Amino acid sequence: MGQSLINHKWVYVARPESEVGYEHYEMQREEMTDDLSANQVLIANQYLSVDPYMRIQQAASHTWEEPHPLNSLQQSGVIGKILASASSKFKPGDWVNAYTGWEKFSKVSANELVKLDPTDIPVTTSLGILGMPGRTAWFGLIEAGKPKPGETLVVSGASGAVGSLVVQFAKKIGCKVIAFAGSDEKCRWLEKSLGADLAINYKHFNCYRELQSFLEEKRIDVDVYFDNVGGMISDAVIPLISLHARVVICGQMSQYNGMLDEVQLGPRFLHHILYKRATIQGILARDFSHRMEEMVEIVGPWVKEGSIVYQESIVHGFEKMPEHLASLFDRGSSGKLLVRIGDEY
Repeated sequence: MGQSLINHKWVYVARPESEVGYEHYEMQREEMTDDLSANQVLIANQYLSVDPYMRIQQAASHTWEEPHPLNSLQQSGVIGKILASASSKFKPGDWVNAYTGWEKFSKVSANELVKLDPTDIPVTTSLGILGMPGRTAWFGLIEAGKPKPGETLVVSGASGAVGSLVVQFAKKIGCKVIAFAGSDEKCRWLEKSLGADLAINYKHFNCYRELQSFLEEKRIDVDVYFDNVGGMISDAVIPLISLHARVVICGQMSQYNGMLDEVQLGPRFLHHILYKRATIQGILARDFSHRMEEMVEIVGPWVKEGSIVYQESIVHGFEKMPEHLASLFDRGSSGKLLVRIGDEY
């Protein structure tokens, strides 16, 4: 013990007014040692998570919590290897999952770690399908969406980490699934690989009226709408909901760049909720953290047997963390976005 290390970390220093970029972060360098307090461990982070919710935390106003404080580490989920341990539960070399941040090394209480078995399934699944995105998709769909066999489910942002799982979970339940994505390539993947009954590239439509007319021509009545995007897609879909439909608000990615505090207005739609006696429910992954084992017990075997597809976009470049976050909003990646840093030091 007593070995000196050089840590690099990304500190959040300015609130974005539109797109997030390098000007909102500062990469700092600090010396640290491997000296540990009782029950503490030192992790060499190998994978860092990049998620849309990070952009919500940068709002100036209160959301589900106070705004992310300036001049502090950008928090995130991480996967790492233990370098040193003052806990009887962990030893050097163990793979673990933790919630720390965009930094190369982290000191964490052992009580905040989840041990991973790299011989069972890939450790990266703990930040994806068997982590926060999987928890969001499963409980958001089952608890709020309440889908039934034979119903029609529409999901926006369907090629993303959450949306792609919602597509597959709904198909396993026996739903007809209509999926929205932002490219023809993603739409082909949704249909051929994930089993979506129809995948629609929303960028082929100039406005919500065009999209709504297309959906009406297809005679799509929406029993469950799982919304990750909002904006034009929601404007087109909500007037087509069926009696007692369920609308699940998981994300509003179309509003995150520049409209977090001044939300863009669209057509009023609450009268449709009245006419159809529908329900709208917002969901957050943290609401179901205590039920994580329940989800893993159901979804884990599907992952092991290969009956469910999960896509990971693993990129390199710790020095590009703000750029990786911004890429989520230009629809450049599919599935769960992770940054691999384990081979950079």
